[in-house]
Amino acid sequence: MYISTKKFIGYPCTHRQWKDEGHCRFIHGYSREFTFWFKALNLDHKNWVMDFGGFKDFKIFLDDYFDHSFLINSDDPELPLFRDMDAKGIVKLRVLDNVGMEGTSEFLHGKMNEYLDLKTQGRVWCFRVETRENEKNSGLFEQERLNANPI
Repeated sequence: MYISTKKFIGYPCTHRQWKDEGHCRFIHGYSREFTFWFKALNLDHKNWVMDFGGFKDFKIFLDDYFDHSFLINSDDPELPLFRDMDAKGIVKLRVLDNVGMEGTSEFLHGKMNEYLDLKTQGRVWCFRVETRENEKNSGLFEQERLNANPI
């Protein structure tokens, strides 16, 4: 089994955790970074798990989704207000099931595996994602893949 990682840094965005009774219920922002862990049973013809230059399209997705975005949970009671702000061009709204670091990691895990399936025909898969909001705090999502393609 071979493992490699890829990090994407510098995604300034805001979010709020409306269920929190403390200060996290307020809109606040961080420059997020994302680290992805990949596995492959075999290396490619270049002797790599994944060509690090092969993430251009995924970076475009990350830039569009997270750069200067306002992230809100899909069950936030103020969602109609935030949708109105988006329609007026005040925020670039992105709605997730869970905007926390763990939830964002789970969301990106799914997106990265969709991308890798297209790029590698299942040879490479993402098994772990870490979303970091600052140097002190991060959340991870990890899930193994049982049907790896040994191509």
